[in-house]
Amino acid sequence: MPLHAAFDLAALHSTTPRPGASRRGAARTALTAVLIAVTLLLALGSTGVLAATTVTPKCDATNLRTGPGTTYAKKTSVDIGAKLNVVTTVTGGSWSATCGTAMSGTGWYKISQINGRSVSSLYGVTYLYGASKLFTILATPTATPTKAPTAAPTAAASTAPTSAPSADPGATPDPGATTDPSSPAPSMTPSPTATPAPTATPAPTPFPPLTFPKSPITLASTITIYGRGYGHGVGMSQYGAYGRALDGQSAAQIMATYYKGTTLGTMANSQVRVLVLQSFKATSTTPAQVYGRGATWTVDGVAATFPADARLRFTPTVSGSTTTWKITVTAADGTALYSGAAPSSIRVRSRSGTTLQLWSTPSAYDRFRGVLRLIGKTDGTTTVNVVNELPIESYLRGVVPAEIPASWPVEAVKAQAIAARSYAANHRHPGSGSFDFHNDTRSQMYLGVLAEKSASNSAISATAGKVVLTSTGSVANTMFFSSDGGWTENNENVFVSSTGAKTAGVYSYLRGVSDRRPDGSSYDEASPYYGWKTKAYTLAQLQAWFASDSRTNVGTLVALDLHDRGVSGRLISVTLIGANGSTKKVSGDVFRSVFNAHRPSGDPMMRNTLFSLSPIP
Repeated sequence: MPLHAAFDLAALHSTTPRPGASRRGAARTALTAVLIAVTLLLALGSTGVLAATTVTPKCDATNLRTGPGTTYAKKTSVDIGAKLNVVTTVTGGSWSATCGTAMSGTGWYKISQINGRSVSSLYGVTYLYGASKLFTILATPTATPTKAPTAAPTAAASTAPTSAPSADPGATPDPGATTDPSSPAPSMTPSPTATPAPTATPAPTPFPPLTFPKSPITLASTITIYGRGYGHGVGMSQYGAYGRALDGQSAAQIMATYYKGTTLGTMANSQVRVLVLQSFKATSTTPAQVYGRGATWTVDGVAATFPADARLRFTPTVSGSTTTWKITVTAADGTALYSGAAPSSIRVRSRSGTTLQLWSTPSAYDRFRGVLRLIGKTDGTTTVNVVNELPIESYLRGVVPAEIPASWPVEAVKAQAIAARSYAANHRHPGSGSFDFHNDTRSQMYLGVLAEKSASNSAISATAGKVVLTSTGSVANTMFFSSDGGWTENNENVFVSSTGAKTAGVYSYLRGVSDRRPDGSSYDEASPYYGWKTKAYTLAQLQAWFASDSRTNVGTLVALDLHDRGVSGRLISVTLIGANGSTKKVSGDVFRSVFNAHRPSGDPMMRNTLFSLSPIP
């Protein structure tokens, strides 16, 4: 579910950081900077090949697009430290942005690889493009290990990442089911015989408990914030699962560690509904469009079978305050196959060997199994939502490799499959609404057929139907996130009100646990955000930032009370103290979000609420 500075133009800079990106090293020498600047000038002088030059972003969340201009679709964004292979520079549409300083230009890098993986394998397009001045050429390119795709759970690493390495921990948690374990689970029918999960073997840890000041801290003239981990910290740490699998633990052992007191059971291959396109503005010239690829396909209510590569158009007509809809189907050569009035909701159904291409989505991940349900408005507006309806096991094929790399140890991938299946089973609600989940970190990442990998498909098949069951036999809300920094957290300490008041019920299986080996090292130490820190800022800067938000404005900020922490050390609340004695108490996540909103756009962000004003051991 899943994990998420600001450019002048949202078109160039994403608000969703990517947890898989590593941080930039120390500043380069002045001589190197001059050489790089000269190289950039030469490269930008005209369109030319850069011999697969490696570059890295100057700012977090730098957008990559399908073409050299801000009008092209954004496919992803990359953070400082990501390594991108550039094959050439091109002149394209003009752009302007703030990345440390104001920048503008018409030069774009044509990018073939990101962190050693081809753009084609990641996003289904041959190249992506990034505004060239937003990148620094690396003098000595080095290979970078593949990182997790943007994650919480997704289902789970989320925003408080939902549960995956994919959500903005700084964003306000979605009010829906993905962030609050108290959301009611739908009625499920797991197999009556639950298989006891192997007993978790928490390693004895000589590592001393974290200690933090109990009294308010008077702020120094310069402040650096130090932290560990990325994501909300509840449930399964994806990088922790990675480390545990490397050490020989099974998926069942991993589940038993992160979801205390649970067992493994089975469920049927139920249908799920995923919102894959929201509020598409259809017109007579740009209708919602779907292609059937690979084999024949049908439309419910239409007595015809359509050939591979035929196109369906779903077109609105507005009369006063009423919208009516029409469908038109044409063959690949343009021959008319069908035309007629349609209800406002239609289902385009694949057959054996068919995938459905949702042409209207801006995403490169536009191929889906099962059914695409197109739902048009009837109230005089012309927006369309598209919902993918398919069996849960097919759904997981587009989720698991979007949450973690399929190349990770097989037991970690199996653990992700079980967690993602359980999360979906817990949150589906077939009797209400038009969809069960979003296709992003508000639920868990889902990218459809083009994201599927043979290794993750094998892990899904090997765990077919397996879900995590609570002590009462219901399917657990298996939240997950990117990395925990050595310890996970109790759910009621994370999902709190904006003032830090505990509002969530206590869930016995979402308990904070040690994620350390006997030698004290953390299972999630491979995460690029196992440890992080912000830049150093003056006290005057922080005073201005926190005074600008009514939630944190105490006049002249002079001290912070950081004693209210959970079992992992994550801050439940932060009390800001002003020079006149005024105080404001906010949740750790509100404090973090205010900081992230005001820090310079190219600076490192606060990744979660496990932070302090001095290094954390």
